[in-house]
Amino acid sequence: MADDKASAELHQEDAPVRRDSDGPPAGPTAAQDPAGDKPSAAAADRHVSIQSKLEGLELLVDLGGAGRKSCPLCPEEKFKACYSHKLRRHLQNLHWKVYVEFEGHRMCICHLPCRGPRPGPGSDQVPGRHGAHYHCVVCAVTIARKTDMVGHLKRHVNKGETEASYTGSCGATPDPPAATDQACEIMKELGTNVQLVPNHNTPLKSDTYFNRKMRNNRQLVFCSLAVLAEERHPLECLDAFGATGIAGLQWAKHLRGAVRVTITDISDSCMKMIKENCKLNHIRVEGAACGPEGDEDAVAVATVEVAKMDANVVMHLRPFDYIHLDPFGSAVNYLDAAFRNVRNLGIVSVTSTDTGSLYAKSPNVTLRHYGCHIVRTEYYRELAARVVLASVARAANRCNKGIEVLLAAALEHFVLVVVRVLRGPTQADESAKKLRRLVHCQWCEERLFLKLGNMVDDTLPCTCHGTLPGKTAVHLGPLWSGPLFNTGFLRRMLSAALRHNMTDILPLIKTLVAESECATLKSLVGGASTVECGVVIKTLQSEEEWAEHPGKRKTGEESGSVLKKLKAEAALEHPPFYYSIHRHSIRGMNMPKLNKFLQYLTEAGFRVSRTHFDPTGVRTDATLQQFKATLAKYSAPTCTSQAAQRP
Repeated sequence: MADDKASAELHQEDAPVRRDSDGPPAGPTAAQDPAGDKPSAAAADRHVSIQSKLEGLELLVDLGGAGRKSCPLCPEEKFKACYSHKLRRHLQNLHWKVYVEFEGHRMCICHLPCRGPRPGPGSDQVPGRHGAHYHCVVCAVTIARKTDMVGHLKRHVNKGETEASYTGSCGATPDPPAATDQACEIMKELGTNVQLVPNHNTPLKSDTYFNRKMRNNRQLVFCSLAVLAEERHPLECLDAFGATGIAGLQWAKHLRGAVRVTITDISDSCMKMIKENCKLNHIRVEGAACGPEGDEDAVAVATVEVAKMDANVVMHLRPFDYIHLDPFGSAVNYLDAAFRNVRNLGIVSVTSTDTGSLYAKSPNVTLRHYGCHIVRTEYYRELAARVVLASVARAANRCNKGIEVLLAAALEHFVLVVVRVLRGPTQADESAKKLRRLVHCQWCEERLFLKLGNMVDDTLPCTCHGTLPGKTAVHLGPLWSGPLFNTGFLRRMLSAALRHNMTDILPLIKTLVAESECATLKSLVGGASTVECGVVIKTLQSEEEWAEHPGKRKTGEESGSVLKKLKAEAALEHPPFYYSIHRHSIRGMNMPKLNKFLQYLTEAGFRVSRTHFDPTGVRTDATLQQFKATLAKYSAPTCTSQAAQRP
């Protein structure tokens, strides 16, 4: 108990230090101005340990006078009074040498009893012991460690709080700095303007969080919505976590009347920011009064609904055709509400950024949030996507609905899954059958999904369990064992990206198309060919060719069952998981080039493709033994090994 109390005391950020009779010993109570003997008006509220120069610290004591003098930053029991030359060395080597600098001010270490007695290990308090600490120049809290003070100051900077924001007040609690137009940055993405506050890249400190690296995520979500808008319109779309509103504004600005966008968030600052961004893009907020000009409706290019409401509440109240969930972290708390009111054949897109749990860095959190047991593997990114899909499928099954996976991607620091909702207990049963456990060998990385049924068969193709001591296999999951891509839907996403000039996302979608086909060096569709990552992708030159392509549903088609058409879009299921060519390389042998190795596997009769999950990964239906045999066949000995074999 005493140790916990001591640890809490070291990391606490106390209230502003009191300067009354219970404070430090008598002496100077404000930082001296080195240019004069009087303290400046801005420094009148700072602690004596905060100085701009060493001379300011020495001015706290008359070092030129005779006699013994006490240290202004140490109690008498810690440092006894001494002569000037010894006191000067003490101030330089102990207090000034370990300062923390912030905007020209240096916070020296202080040993005064500002924090109260420091608790000892054997008792609640030890009289006479006071911990060393720093006084923050911004908010006057006391922090024990130097590294903690540096992190504390960084949080002030991320909030937009600086020392100048607080020096104008005389002891009163200052209000947070108001956001002004000068403090906001205007950023343009996909033809949509959005203003950003100075702390927009700090999600824990800013409600209006904006991440520039999520551009690919937003474009993939936009393309999936554009494909759904071709099937039926107008669509009821929900951006459940608006923040700056960039995603919903892009939908409304480019798809216009085909969508009815609703942007929600629970933060007041986010609501204000979203409405300001609507004005920047000439988008009218539904239900808002016109401005003083009176002609806002005339120039408005679209209309969106902005509501201050919790995501779970709005999804329970209203049905939607398209729901996008992108919370900070895991989205499992919102899946039940999302599938409760989503319309039949609608789409739910889920973005998860809790990579610590999905990538097996925190397996206890994975078990708590997703109900899955996983370990770190060479295919950990695809494993993360299947973990998220398993949670999505279970949430849909609880509402008597099934899912069809349209897209699953793991890029940078997020996992994105896009699923179509299929209503009915039969569809729910089909989705439930695809939740299976995985047997994984921790020695050779071989893996195999267990067969459906109650009979357990955990025999892996590898022989590690018989040749190595102990057990090498573990059970992972339950995971989604079905396909991760819908080829026809991805082709239509590629068409939508071409129409909306998303040139930077085209290579990724082409790679996803080739991965869904699990094909390389062969024609996928008619048209001109381009090479992406060693895979020949046939692209169509005009919109007429895309309309005639069998993978794209015509807007006017009304004959036949819609579900049968959607199933016709899906090609042959691609093999689950992939192998990393570097993980299975042979020591002392030079591997072939990756594109050449893909060709060798194709010539051997296997389906093969690259994967976006891993730049060195190979998706193939060959077993691990066949993969290693082909790799060993076309690997050449290194020069070092050849020289060692010579007599």
